[in-house]
Amino acid sequence: MKKILILLVAGIVMLSSCYYHKEDLLYGSNCDTTNVTYSSTTKGLLNNYGCLGCHVGNNPSGGINLETYDNVKTVIDNGRLYGAITHSSGFKPMPDGAAKMNSCDINKIKAWIDADAPNN
Repeated sequence: MKKILILLVAGIVMLSSCYYHKEDLLYGSNCDTTNVTYSSTTKGLLNNYGCLGCHVGNNPSGGINLETYDNVKTVIDNGRLYGAITHSSGFKPMPDGAAKMNSCDINKIKAWIDADAPNN
């Protein structure tokens, strides 16, 4: 009986020590959203995710040209860029045919938008 009790207690201790967690949910991520700029952050992210492969030139995909700050500002002001990159309901998810931007990159663009999307 004593052996069964010891095994039971040992089993409970071992099982309670086994758990899985996502580190970024417990400790937060290392996503730096300070000093986010159009020229070094937002434009670079749009390029890295392939947005500038389709949304440039005289006949950009969907009629949305992201080649210049003024063009990007237009889709910021009407909410289309943020809606698309966050895959929000009512917006076409972008980048098209590719994985969604990671949350850190979306947060960087959101920080730039929240700072009134300056041309910097």
